[in-house]
Amino acid sequence: MISGAVRRAAHLSSAFHYYILRSSSLRRKGRHGSLYHMVFNTSYYTATVDDSSRLIDLRSDTVTLPSEEMRQAMANAVLGDDVYGEDKTINSLEERCARLFDKEAALFVVSGTMGNLLAIMTHCQRGDEIIVGKTNHIHRWEQGNYAQIAGVSATTLPVNADGTMNLDEIEEAIRVDDCHMPRTSLICLENTHNYAGGLVLPLDYMRAVRELATRRNVRVHIDGARIYNAAVALGVKVSNIAQYGDSIMMCFSKGLGAPVGSVLVGSKKFIELARRRRKALGGGWRQAGVLAAAAHIALDRAEETVKQDHLNACKLARGFNEMTPESLKDDLQVVESGITNMILLKCSKKIPPVEVKNFFHSHGVLVMPFDDTRVRIVTNWGIKADDVEKVLSVYKAFVESLSS
Repeated sequence: MISGAVRRAAHLSSAFHYYILRSSSLRRKGRHGSLYHMVFNTSYYTATVDDSSRLIDLRSDTVTLPSEEMRQAMANAVLGDDVYGEDKTINSLEERCARLFDKEAALFVVSGTMGNLLAIMTHCQRGDEIIVGKTNHIHRWEQGNYAQIAGVSATTLPVNADGTMNLDEIEEAIRVDDCHMPRTSLICLENTHNYAGGLVLPLDYMRAVRELATRRNVRVHIDGARIYNAAVALGVKVSNIAQYGDSIMMCFSKGLGAPVGSVLVGSKKFIELARRRRKALGGGWRQAGVLAAAAHIALDRAEETVKQDHLNACKLARGFNEMTPESLKDDLQVVESGITNMILLKCSKKIPPVEVKNFFHSHGVLVMPFDDTRVRIVTNWGIKADDVEKVLSVYKAFVESLSS
């Protein structure tokens, strides 16, 4: 049962996100048709349902609620003042993450956005430049904070369908040592790549970027918000991916099911400086071991959780394709290969994403228009086998309604 308070809180949160982005995005692209208007306007991705209904929420993997095991761990957490280094639960989490990624040190932060910003602020001096993909989360969804807060500019490169940037274009974008130009200090990668539909960057590609960066004396930061999804898909440890980054950020609240928190890992010197930067951003914790305790539980079950999410996503993608009649194959497309926990349903102009969203919502399934042509569906640990079958039945009803 979903209480009125929960639904009101979700509505207020959605309205806040829309308010933040509305003014700038709509001035640039007009009142309608903006990608931001599509995604963040609450009318596009919230639904009113009877309290007795159970919603299946596939908008994101951030919508999960902490398990009873997490809640118990949070209640029993050993606490202290983390600014003084006295919260033992946070300390143990940071030590655990450093070992997990095979790095010297780690820093617990409130969000992935803060972790990415701290990495840029720590690797770069004001006036420096980063290289980042045009559709990477750092550039597209973090409000240009590297410019407005860190004083860093960006060269943005096209992102291929698989989430990679061309190596030749990366190399060409690295500035020569000239006092007229900003200094290129950092290459930012994203693995898995959100806008590409959760696709995994191949290890050979990661290695090639690392070698290029080393040769050109540039550092590499990996936005690994969903790096566990990448590791499970590749069948490797997260450290096998992390070895190609000077720093890596991972979210506990995306895919792993914790309510709050991310981690930034790197060298001891890097984390010491990032900790100072975190304080300047107002990110110093007090008794936040209650959150670190939930992150510990998330890590305990991470591989199992992510594997099940991938299986559920693959089953949905396969089912969608099997249920789509030949007459609609050009209007509704799902790519089955390379799926992690995300499915992108590509729609033609005849079937706007909001139409898909509205039909699903009316049947108790929440999905999210991702842009003007795609609907994003994200499996998460709160989704059970019965839910997968329900979603498939809703999709079947949807395509039948289009064919009738």
